[in-house]
Amino acid sequence: MKDPSRKLRIPKNLRTKDKQVLSWEQLWLILAKAGRRDRLLLMLDMTEALRPSELFALRWRSFDDQNTLDLTETVYRRTLRPFGKTPGSLTKVHLPDGLADELWRWKMECKHASCKDPSCQREAHRKSSPEAFIFPNADGGFMDADNYRFRVLKPLAEDLGIPKLNFQVMRRTMATQAQKMGSVKDIQAHLRHSRPDTTANEYMQELPESVQEMVGSVYLMLTKGGEKTSSDDLPQKAANADCVAPDKLLKGMVGTAGFEPTTSTV
Repeated sequence: MKDPSRKLRIPKNLRTKDKQVLSWEQLWLILAKAGRRDRLLLMLDMTEALRPSELFALRWRSFDDQNTLDLTETVYRRTLRPFGKTPGSLTKVHLPDGLADELWRWKMECKHASCKDPSCQREAHRKSSPEAFIFPNADGGFMDADNYRFRVLKPLAEDLGIPKLNFQVMRRTMATQAQKMGSVKDIQAHLRHSRPDTTANEYMQELPESVQEMVGSVYLMLTKGGEKTSSDDLPQKAANADCVAPDKLLKGMVGTAGFEPTTSTV
């Protein structure tokens, strides 16, 4: 018996994909508006393009007090798990010097704020112990991503007039804004994707100003021949041919003046 569903065709693109990308100005406003803890949390997330499951599972043992952050576990549905979304998700990421210094200062603040007695050695009073979370909730456990989105990101977006602000938008923004700072392979490694086409097709969006610059560069090459182009760089036949100034050539190509009809066998 033949399968009755063999001729069914699943419609494509039933839902419009969210392609919102934030500008650098919007990112600066978000960081300026956020409080002490949230500013560092968002700066870390934006710089390292972390998923919320990776961000909220970070413990102080993940930080080597210098320039490395070791991703060893994730949070999913309020449960810690020793694996990530992709095989390359859990790895070591590099921290720029300024961000590493800010994280170290936050560690000292957490330690000093945990207990009023400077000589106290009780482990329960040391929030910055190796097993403590870098960004804990009120009870010392890991924060819930949905709660953080509702209590922090949504109010920030409303105050700044940003249509939508969540961790997906921030990851897409960093992938897009980094186009001029590295190759697709670089950005793929930064986002820890398994395949480069995921990075290029789903996360990296076109930048209108970048497209305009590219079109302008193409036009410049066509009309000026490139800044470093010389007759030595051209094929031998072209170098021996009579040269016509680009401006005059383009001017002569406008309309039909100066052209003799050619004979065609077609």
